[in-house]
Amino acid sequence: MKSRGSAIGTRESERRASENASCDSGFRISDPRSSARSHARGFTLIELIAVILLLAIAMTIVSISFSRSLQSAKIRAASRDLVAALRYTRGQAIVKGKSQALVLDLEKNAYTAPGKPTRELPKGMMLRLTTAESEVTAANSGGIRFFPDGSSTGGHIAVLQGQREWRINVAWLTGDIELNERGE
Repeated sequence: MKSRGSAIGTRESERRASENASCDSGFRISDPRSSARSHARGFTLIELIAVILLLAIAMTIVSISFSRSLQSAKIRAASRDLVAALRYTRGQAIVKGKSQALVLDLEKNAYTAPGKPTRELPKGMMLRLTTAESEVTAANSGGIRFFPDGSSTGGHIAVLQGQREWRINVAWLTGDIELNERGE
C-alpha cells in the first residue's frame, strides 16, 4: 500500500508541476490596476514646454518685483539718511547755541552736515532743493539753516529716482522735518 500511496502522491505532484509550468509559459490573469500603470508613459513634450514657459513667466514677474522693491529700498534709505543729517544739524544748532546749515551740492548729488564728511547719493538718484534765497550759495548748491531756537530757514529737498520722489519738508517756524513719498 505504501507503494500505491507514493505513486498517487507522485502523480499529484507531477500534475501540480505541469500546471505551474503552463501558467509560467503563457496565460496569466493580471490585476486591472497594474495594467493601467503599464500604459502610463510620462509627460508629453507639449506639457513639458508649457510648464517651462509658465515657470519662465513666473520668474520674470518675481525678478521685476524684486528689482522694484530693491530700488525703493535704496531711495528710502538715502532719504532717511538725509533726514537724519537734517535732524543732526538742527540738534547741533540747539546744543551749540549758534546757527548751523546742511549744505547740498546738487551737481554731485551730495550733502554735508556740520562736522561730518560729505555723503553722496547712490547712482541714478538726484537731489532737488527749494530753500530761502539767502541760503543759495551757488547755481547748483545751497542749504537749509537751523537756528539755536530750533527754527530754520525752511524749504524742502526732493530725492528723485525715475518717477519716484521722496520729499523732505522742513518747517521754517518749528524746524520740524517730515519725509513723504510722492509719485510711483
